[in-house]
Amino acid sequence: MMVTLERLLEYRIVRFALSGGIATAIHIVVAFLYLHFIQDSVFFANVIGFCLAFIFSYLSQTLLVFKQNVNWSNATRFFVVQFGSLMLAQGLSELISDLNSYIRVIVVVLILPVITYIIHKLWTFSE
Repeated sequence: MMVTLERLLEYRIVRFALSGGIATAIHIVVAFLYLHFIQDSVFFANVIGFCLAFIFSYLSQTLLVFKQNVNWSNATRFFVVQFGSLMLAQGLSELISDLNSYIRVIVVVLILPVITYIIHKLWTFSE
């Protein structure tokens, strides 16, 4: 079992999926807790969830997925990509504003990984 896991982790896309899955879980848990305990504002729930997931995501993707050093250059590009995709996702969330708030959060966190992987691979962490 461990040998299979080690082989899978050799692939960047697998490490990205694992890192992104954990970041997505952080985003969802934080956003849902915000919606439940603080206020029913999808915008603020997603912003708070994004911020905490961003920190984890940047560090794990820089060090584990793309195996580069943490620095201001890629941190800035990483933020631009993540923030841009968040704004795109938030716009989509507003387009489907008739749906339940929790469903809207799920929609947001499902579209972010596809967009961000492509841009991070081609731009943020390009070699």
